[in-house]
Amino acid sequence: MGKKTVYLTQEGYEELKQELDDLINIKRPANIKAIKEARALGDLSENAEYDAARNEQAELEGRIQKLEQILENVSIIENIDNGKVSIGNTVEIKYIDDGESDEYQIVGSQEANPFESKISNESPIAKALLGRKVGDIVDVESPNGVYQVEITSIA
Repeated sequence: MGKKTVYLTQEGYEELKQELDDLINIKRPANIKAIKEARALGDLSENAEYDAARNEQAELEGRIQKLEQILENVSIIENIDNGKVSIGNTVEIKYIDDGESDEYQIVGSQEANPFESKISNESPIAKALLGRKVGDIVDVESPNGVYQVEITSIA
């Protein structure tokens, strides 16, 4: 199975590196200490503290492994101003059917956060916008059907 490239902004890359560093250097040692302390309490078969610490260890190790894999396959998004929508751009669009406007930053799937208007490059709207220019009217295929938007600005 091929490795999937993960697109991140520089800010997103730094956040994931910081999270990985925190997990390895702070949370992992604290978890190891908690396991040792719970083990010292005696009978492991009925030791809730030990079970909780082991479950936390599994979650920590899983997240560390996932972050390492992401960071191995990362491609930092460079904002290239060529007049076309690309990953990393902030795009303002106007919906043709109702005239409403929205602004989205197109980011990699790891950074997508609709509450911050950050949409994944893999989302239907981003796929429709990528490579297009200001003034283009594009069809967006969504689960609810096709709708049209006009690109009003690219930053």
